[in-house]
Amino acid sequence: MQWRPIHRWLGLWAGALALVIGVTGLILAFFPVRDTWRAVPAEPGLPVAILAQRAAERIPGIEEIRRLPSGEIVVYSFDGGQARASRIDPASGQALGDYQASAVERWVRNLHRSFMLDDPGRLVAAGVALAMLLLTFSGILMLARRLGGWRHLASGRIRGTPAQRIHGISGRILALVLALSSLTALYMSATTFSLIQADPATDPDVMSAPGDQPDRTVENLPLLRALSTDGLRKLSFPAADDPEDVWHVVTDAGDGWIDRRSGHVLSWQPASTARAFYDWVYSLHTGQGLWAWALILGLAGLCLPVFWVSGFLIWRQGRARVPRLSDNSPARLADTLIFVASEGGTTWGFAKALHDALARNGHRVHTAPLEQFQVPESARQVFILAATYGDGQAPAHAARALDRIVGQQAGGVPVSVLGFGDRQFPAFCGYAEALDRALRTAGWPLTMPLECIHQQSAQQFARWGAALSEALGETLTLEYAPRVPETFALELAERQDYADGPAGPAVILRLRWRDSGPMARLLGRGMPRFRAGDLVGIVPPGSPVPRYYSLASGFRDGFLEICVRRMPDGVCSGFLHGLKPGDHIQAFIKPNPGFTLETSRRPVVLIGAGTGVAPLAGFIRGNVRKAPMFLYFGARNPDEDFYFGAVIRRWLEEGRLTSLRTAFSRIKDGGGYVQDALRRDADRLRTLVSKGAVLRICGSRPMAAGVAEALNEILGPLGLDVRRLRERGRYAEDIF
Repeated sequence: MQWRPIHRWLGLWAGALALVIGVTGLILAFFPVRDTWRAVPAEPGLPVAILAQRAAERIPGIEEIRRLPSGEIVVYSFDGGQARASRIDPASGQALGDYQASAVERWVRNLHRSFMLDDPGRLVAAGVALAMLLLTFSGILMLARRLGGWRHLASGRIRGTPAQRIHGISGRILALVLALSSLTALYMSATTFSLIQADPATDPDVMSAPGDQPDRTVENLPLLRALSTDGLRKLSFPAADDPEDVWHVVTDAGDGWIDRRSGHVLSWQPASTARAFYDWVYSLHTGQGLWAWALILGLAGLCLPVFWVSGFLIWRQGRARVPRLSDNSPARLADTLIFVASEGGTTWGFAKALHDALARNGHRVHTAPLEQFQVPESARQVFILAATYGDGQAPAHAARALDRIVGQQAGGVPVSVLGFGDRQFPAFCGYAEALDRALRTAGWPLTMPLECIHQQSAQQFARWGAALSEALGETLTLEYAPRVPETFALELAERQDYADGPAGPAVILRLRWRDSGPMARLLGRGMPRFRAGDLVGIVPPGSPVPRYYSLASGFRDGFLEICVRRMPDGVCSGFLHGLKPGDHIQAFIKPNPGFTLETSRRPVVLIGAGTGVAPLAGFIRGNVRKAPMFLYFGARNPDEDFYFGAVIRRWLEEGRLTSLRTAFSRIKDGGGYVQDALRRDADRLRTLVSKGAVLRICGSRPMAAGVAEALNEILGPLGLDVRRLRERGRYAEDIF
């Protein structure tokens, strides 16, 4: 079933009514708390007869006593032609004040139950409750899928935009509460319209026997002396002007009818299971008698506006990412087909860049969602651009696309797959790999081998485009320009240059911002907060594509620091290497929540090589609490590319860094590569991991692969490997 469109449209269209129910539910949750705190409960074990005697002595014209779920005792009376409801002190029967719901409370309750439309409004409210139940169920299904399976639902880190994180985290916390609230509302609605009988029992046909003997006083009624006020719900006094009327007592255990003259029990009906269940449902839905639960219900009501606003923003962001293709040829006439599977819409931007490049070269290109996969006779090339969702799964709209592809007979047209994903997830590009595997098994030829793009990298996409140009024998210019957020100005404060060694020159740039006070942030010119390990995006002059660099500092450090190696023909790295102190650049922050470190006392193992040490240095710099932190660093030559070397040694002396292990591959007795240093320290690494250590790896892709291989060997005796650590949120990479 396609839960995403169900979730989206229910949220958008039922959301406004759910907001009303959420806000009114939040207000109503206050009243059970108020009632509990102001209640004067009866002493434990107080007989109902004694309570009734005390109340009758103090309250003229008494007709009924009720014990509310909060424990408060309320007496209803009719005296001097005036009906009255009074709160009483059970110890004395003295009235404490009038009991009456305020006009505000009645208005809010009516709005919550029926939108002030009586029975039609109650039907609408029931529909909203059903929508909320489906929204909760579909949301949990999609969240489990996004996190990589049910085992990650409770503890998996939710990544994405701020709106996605707020929506997912609040949903995970309150899903059970919202589901219970929706289910109980539906049950109560069903009882309101008699679809379910809350109490199928009928009152017996009883009356007090006629006679001349006087009515018994309440304290002389055996049943009421035997019943405790703790379980009382209601006690109705017999009407003075009706000699056949009886005492009627309602308790948690059942209902009793008592002869007013003899005191005999005329009938006793034990409480039915249906009534007990309804009472339990009512308490769960309203919080009556459960003030702590009422607070939780209020929090759930408060979150409904948060859900709707964040969900609306997610929907808007997804729509904004899907570009319009003005020259999309009909499939039956196209020589090139592009099929797209995208969860959030980002992959469509890459598809448009490929579409436009091929169209400029004279190709007739048709681009469509992957679920429309069909290869007509006119086709000469087919490309599939597929994002991976959750635990290697397809985006929601393409859930059945793989079955459709497998069910078609393979043709002679080459079909090439380009995958998109995030290496922080265990099943990076798992869906693209499944597509490619199925296509090859079925016999479809290819033009390009499977390539996987990490975190929508424009640089990787450009490299893939260059390889595609060579494979097709034509020049393709992939003009992919990601949406660049609003930028802020940074000024170069100082720079530290490193020698032009075998890896090329590198520089550490320390940049400062001018103003980040409250007024600047209010006007949209402030510096956004960031953490070490987040990314700074820099768009060099004359280029629409930003380049991302890992941050070696946090917002509280008061500066922004990066380490940049100059790449051959690198537009952005060349621009940054040409900066002088006092020069300004425009930049923006891209959060990297899957890689940044949370504050913890658990050991942290940092593994990096070359300029990949930058975010690791930022983690050490921010370790002011001196949690156990161990750095393994690899480079070629300590005199040329031991970036941050001097300050790392100082942090080691200060205790921010517990241990430093280095490996330099280009000097004699330098220790080889960083993975060799790991193998030499295998025993200590096993001890650290067994104590719950988290690992962060940053550097080149070959380095990360070598580190993963070494760690799998080292951790094998513990029954662990990199995949299991990644699934548990203890292993993350930032590779380039």
